[in-house]
Amino acid sequence: MAKQNFSLEELKNNYEILRKKYALPEFKQLNEEFDIEKVAENETECLLREIRKAIMDKAIAYLRFIEMLLNPTNAPLFFLALIKGLSVDDRKILEKLYDKIGHFEIDVIELDCQYSEEDEAGFIKKATKEWKIISDNMIKLVEVLRRNWNQKSKKDERGYCG
Repeated sequence: MAKQNFSLEELKNNYEILRKKYALPEFKQLNEEFDIEKVAENETECLLREIRKAIMDKAIAYLRFIEMLLNPTNAPLFFLALIKGLSVDDRKILEKLYDKIGHFEIDVIELDCQYSEEDEAGFIKKATKEWKIISDNMIKLVEVLRRNWNQKSKKDERGYCG
């Protein structure tokens, strides 16, 4: 039997009940940070698990990007240009982000092994709280990467003089 879609309004209503029960963040905040409205694509009895998965989709994408910057073995040329100008402080930001998001991934393994609505709610609260720090550091990182990319572009404009 195929899963049915349920409306965004139903998702918001179902979430509101759980939000009050577990003192979770507002739907709007989670949606803006983690795109949780996509959870409405499938009806579920484990709504908090699906929201946690949406949170982890974004976290894992960031984690893989950071891994590529920290360990560029076989990385595309795009990453090599970004990495070239990283300072020691920039690497510390990367390592801090990697550590924080890595903890999320470990926590999720436990949640996947043993379902608990209360634990899912705890993870959502923790992730939302820590995401502000992660986002602030990602913005700093993006500024560094943009600077490095612009430096690369300026070098490319000068051309090659054999």
